[in-house]
Amino acid sequence: MAFRELVAAYGTYIYQTIYAVVRHKKDAEDLSQDVWTRIYFSLPQYENRGLKTWITRIAVNRAIDFKRSASRRQEDIVEEPQTHLPLGASLAEVDIEHEVMLKETAELVRRKLHQIPDNYQDVLIAFYIHHQSYQDIAEMQGIAVKTVESKLYRAKQWLRQHWKEEDFQ
Repeated sequence: MAFRELVAAYGTYIYQTIYAVVRHKKDAEDLSQDVWTRIYFSLPQYENRGLKTWITRIAVNRAIDFKRSASRRQEDIVEEPQTHLPLGASLAEVDIEHEVMLKETAELVRRKLHQIPDNYQDVLIAFYIHHQSYQDIAEMQGIAVKTVESKLYRAKQWLRQHWKEEDFQ
């Protein structure tokens, strides 16, 4: 009964903590269940000092471990040699073709970025390209954090309305 109350009291908090690290709803849900299992089986080792800190540490460590393993899996996928070449193509030809496609895509993105209204462009670039936090963007631009959130939201809406996925294929 007491564990159920613990989950009820801190369930949302643990989910939000994990989501802040992994940034994916489904993964955060799965990890939350895993974290609660770990907390349950680790309760005998709990030393009655800072319960919230203790469960937060378990959640953050598990989320970080998940992110590390996911990034390792992604590296493994990227590092796998290309085994299926187009019929009659050499590895050098495929590399050149890939490089040309990357350059064309980069140029397309540059052209498209100039279409975005200036008041959205600066926030999008700061957040998605320079990986700045809302707080950093707000300080840099001399605006409130809520204004940064609003600008990002509106910028995403603008992108959905004006850009089509087919333009990038």
